[in-house]
Amino acid sequence: MRTSALLALEDGTVYHGESIGAVGQSVGEVVFNTAMTGYQEILTDPSYCRQIVTLTYPHIGNVGVNREDEESDQVFASGLIIRELSPLVSSWRGEEALDVYLERHNIVGLAGIDTRSLTRLLREKGAMKGCIVAGDNIDVDAAIAAARAFDGLKGMDLAKVVSTKSAYEWTEGVWHIDGEARAQQPRFHVVAYDFGAKKNILRMLVERGCKLTVVPAETPAEEVLAMNPDGIFLSNGPGDPEPCDYAIKAIQTFLEKDLPIFGICLGHQLLGLACGAKTVKMKFGHHGANHPVQELLAGLVMITSQNHGFAVDEASLPETLQTTHRSLFDGTLQGIHHVSKPAFSFQGHPEASPGPQDAAPLFDHFIDLLEHATGK
Repeated sequence: MRTSALLALEDGTVYHGESIGAVGQSVGEVVFNTAMTGYQEILTDPSYCRQIVTLTYPHIGNVGVNREDEESDQVFASGLIIRELSPLVSSWRGEEALDVYLERHNIVGLAGIDTRSLTRLLREKGAMKGCIVAGDNIDVDAAIAAARAFDGLKGMDLAKVVSTKSAYEWTEGVWHIDGEARAQQPRFHVVAYDFGAKKNILRMLVERGCKLTVVPAETPAEEVLAMNPDGIFLSNGPGDPEPCDYAIKAIQTFLEKDLPIFGICLGHQLLGLACGAKTVKMKFGHHGANHPVQELLAGLVMITSQNHGFAVDEASLPETLQTTHRSLFDGTLQGIHHVSKPAFSFQGHPEASPGPQDAAPLFDHFIDLLEHATGK
């Protein structure tokens, strides 16, 4: 028989279920993710730092977990909430059951609750502070108090928390079904800022001929320029972009040098801030692998993977930035391009993992900018 567990929200709502992970307590911002697959990639995405993830798809864990599908070297989500844990693992790639994986990484998990009810609540009231507890003799009032005591993500700089502590080279290309990772011969030296970078982003850059040097979030522009890069990549990451003044300052320097710049997720928001735009905290954010986004120039619609709780305010864009993409869910800004500099960014995740790869050509656009800037 499984251990009891519950989720307590800041408004006093409590959901009772059973534990599928470690015994203990964890607090964070409770969000919902609409992806049907990819729970392991979601758990290991650094952008979920300080967030408790609710999966709307009801049946989770059927393919287990494996080392190849991890998007970082640890689980960053503060907790996992699902409707039902699969009693069987059935995949030729599965190496471990999900509940065992959660317990090994000391992640509190909750199953057996009405995730549809929780999702509706989060849609109506917005992402809320929450506390997930697993164990015997749980104090409900203490759990509610712990949820309310969480500081929330507004004003929280988490990029430097999850970032690598030292620079390193990344050479691994995209995984293929035969188990091999392939890459082109490097043509461009790209310095990638790690604000919480997913591995598949780095793989897709290497696959397109980039020699990657990954640097910590707080690396000054002068140190990066000394590496003589052909371009700059700004990664995804968690938390509020506004406190990341170190990154904003560095990006402004790179813009002055006319270096090609490509930003994803948090990197997109930081590019916007560096150019004078503003960011806003969204009601419940975008989290899932089935979000329609329109590319405005050609009118094309892409189904994309998304994970963000902040957005660049389109009304605040300066004349130097033009809108390239919008969400077809709520009309929020999804892409920008500088009008006179080789710099652009995208709010969603073109590397997918999990999710469709409709937006992958954005990586090709970065390569086009690098080719034009270097003549290679």
